[in-house]
Amino acid sequence: MKLLIVLAMVAARAASVEDLSAKMFTFPVQNNIARVKLTTTNQEFSAVTVCHRSFTDLKRDHVLFSLATSHKSNGFLIFWDEANQEMEAHVLDQKSEFRGWDYKPNMWHSICTTWSSATGLVQIWFNGNPSIRLSGPTTNISGNTVILLGQEQDSYGGGFDSNQAFVGMMSDVHMWDYVLSSCEIQRYVDDLNFTPGNALNWRALDYVITDKVLVEEKTTSCHY
Repeated sequence: MKLLIVLAMVAARAASVEDLSAKMFTFPVQNNIARVKLTTTNQEFSAVTVCHRSFTDLKRDHVLFSLATSHKSNGFLIFWDEANQEMEAHVLDQKSEFRGWDYKPNMWHSICTTWSSATGLVQIWFNGNPSIRLSGPTTNISGNTVILLGQEQDSYGGGFDSNQAFVGMMSDVHMWDYVLSSCEIQRYVDDLNFTPGNALNWRALDYVITDKVLVEEKTTSCHY
């Protein structure tokens, strides 16, 4: 009976939805275990926008967002390539490379990534500044998805490499099943009254933590 109660409590926690406004995930360790799994009811995407804020001092490759399907481990992946100093967006295993960003350590960066199957175009907005638009796939992302923060999936829900793990803080993760307008992206960057994600909503997030990841109050500057 006690085991059944514990399992029920775990299931309830896994299915819970939490408002993480003014909070952040802290990833304090580098390993191939620590991660946060995010749940969405959307199982097909003809377009995607993912926005997040991150803070790190890493000077190596690292993952920022990893969505895999049973057919494509890089269904929608946002990744920093340190050697080439570029932000990469992978859609259905097709890579787009964006260069020229001043990705400074130890400060918050707001990054939005968009893609539409109607045009195939992929674009990144870095701290409110748009990249060029590059050609990507024109087929939908479909199938059961696994969405992770902290680890990059080289296989469906697994294949983690500690040398690609994220260490730092992450907040305000939203995902939409359409391409946000430039004005909506700017409102997100400025943390104004923007439309929250309809696929992932930081203000109503369904998530499960594995290993050492903390939920903390978001750090802010004090003014006297």
